[in-house]
Amino acid sequence: MKKLLLTLMVMLLAVTVVFANGAQEAAASDEGGLIRVGIINNDPNESGYRTANDNDMKRVFTEENGYDASFYYSLRNDEQIAAAQNFIQNEVDYLLISAAGTAGWDSVLQDAQNAGIGVILFDRTIDADESLYLASIVSDMAKEGETAVAWLESQNLDEYNIIHIQGVMGSAAQVGRTGALDAKVASDPKWNIVTQQTAEWNAETAQQITQAVIDAGTPFNVIYAENDDMARGAVAALDRANISHGVDGDVIIMGFDTNKWALEELLAGRWNYDGQCNPFQASYIDEIIKNLENGIQPEQKVIYLEERGFDAETITQADVDQYGI
Repeated sequence: MKKLLLTLMVMLLAVTVVFANGAQEAAASDEGGLIRVGIINNDPNESGYRTANDNDMKRVFTEENGYDASFYYSLRNDEQIAAAQNFIQNEVDYLLISAAGTAGWDSVLQDAQNAGIGVILFDRTIDADESLYLASIVSDMAKEGETAVAWLESQNLDEYNIIHIQGVMGSAAQVGRTGALDAKVASDPKWNIVTQQTAEWNAETAQQITQAVIDAGTPFNVIYAENDDMARGAVAALDRANISHGVDGDVIIMGFDTNKWALEELLAGRWNYDGQCNPFQASYIDEIIKNLENGIQPEQKVIYLEERGFDAETITQADVDQYGI
């Protein structure tokens, strides 16, 4: 009987030790656990820029770098907002958002704040009170448009008859790149919009828009496309109609994003201008989160990435190699 009691006591002690060790290991695991982030982005197939942006996020937000990252993609604002609600319900630590549209985010960001979830915007701005997010690492889309329009004005054409091909309506990129051109057209009678339509970043749709203008016989001498893929689609329509373009051509070609192949078009003189849009924001976000985890607040609420425009007359191979994405 004594042997049995002794055996039971030894077994109970062993179980207690195992449980205690397990609890200590769990606590240690919690203390050194991964940072849970929900990343909401636009479709990586949207453009070369978006592919580069998505690859950059996946390069940084890994388990090896201390993160448990979940990704969601959509070009629709309502779907992105629903995904944000799901991430909130799943109790992520941070929400990282590249918004498809600028409006409609206040409620879900307030829900995130109430749940103690930090929100960081990247790539694109939104129309929401700054108190609802911790930081915003974005391109200055309005400045991109202003830089492009200033370059076009410097070409000193007798008149400007412009095919304007827009991106997804309501996105920060579309709003910024359209706004500067609209303002110039409204203020200068020499500037005329031949057609202004969205191709939603799509090359084939841009080609169709351009082809329709060609078929109508409407004169034009500028194509202002709000990303490189749409510029490429427009150029395909010009080539099909044997209309010259680029340096010393009949039509000025303008794009945005600085894909490497687009900068090579400038270098070859087939395009005239390409506006940079920097896709590499992940390292900035990583630094902000790591600082926040150590109780250090961001020094700036909004961080604008440095960007520039490239001219076919001055671009070099070194520029293509350094800035092409």
